[in-house]
Amino acid sequence: MKRLNIRTLLGGGLLLLGILMLLEKMNILRGADDLFWGIIFLIGAAFFLTVFAKSPQGSWWAIIPAMALLAMGGSAILPRAFSGWGGGFFLGALGLAFWVVYLTNRSRWWGIIPGGVLFTLAAISILNDTETLVSLNTDSLFFVGLGLTFLLVALLPNPTGKMEWAYIPAGVLVVMGALLGSQSTVGLADYVWPAALIITGILVLWGFFFKKD
Repeated sequence: MKRLNIRTLLGGGLLLLGILMLLEKMNILRGADDLFWGIIFLIGAAFFLTVFAKSPQGSWWAIIPAMALLAMGGSAILPRAFSGWGGGFFLGALGLAFWVVYLTNRSRWWGIIPGGVLFTLAAISILNDTETLVSLNTDSLFFVGLGLTFLLVALLPNPTGKMEWAYIPAGVLVVMGALLGSQSTVGLADYVWPAALIITGILVLWGFFFKKD
């Protein structure tokens, strides 16, 4: 049996695109372009998932492009009623990828941070698209979500020991989120954002360089 090469993949892709465009012209199918690229992205996701499955420890990085392509493919073929959820779906899938990075090896505790941040952004994006955030402050929700992320860094197990330093940014960020949720501190976000980023960056670096072995 002949092995697949770039020419056969290109030929198969063109054949698939031609069939989909023909079905669209015949009013049998709608959104042929979106469906085509959705299938291509899903095939790419399947490839990287296979790489990850063969060696979860050595090829842990493969789960990140796998989930990104899976989200892009899924967003392309989502029903029109859910088309506004594409951004949240993509961010959530990337967040899940980083959680998988952590869960497959607890020494990669750093995966909790981008995983939590991306989950928070995904939730805000979906709530925003469903007009649930009309009376809520997105800055407040983000800071609370980021604070809960650092709380998970402190609580969840890892072989390097307890990350007690993470309680500090967790508490600071949750308090900032609570303050931003108050109507009396609406203009505070202009100053809280840079201050929070500076403090969080300092604390993360402190925890990395000065944590106990």
